[in-house]
Amino acid sequence: MKAEKIRLFIKPYCGWCDEAIEWLNARGVQYETLDVISNSAAYREMVQLSHQSLAPVIDVDGEILADFDTRQLETFWKKLEETEQA
Repeated sequence: MKAEKIRLFIKPYCGWCDEAIEWLNARGVQYETLDVISNSAAYREMVQLSHQSLAPVIDVDGEILADFDTRQLETFWKKLEETEQA
């Protein structure tokens, strides 16, 4: 996929966040990680984008997936790839 901007909002010691990082890394995806515990501006943006305070949240060129596991991330990713190919 040729996304221009991928950002992953995470919390330290979050198992789902760690799994999302591993999933993205295993696929060679380039992304920016934002720690919403140490960065209050990132936290506010995550809440604004996702309408919740749970992590992880991924923003792929404005498409948002919030509070997900890797199964949901894979489904989300496939839909983005299908949209890109259409």
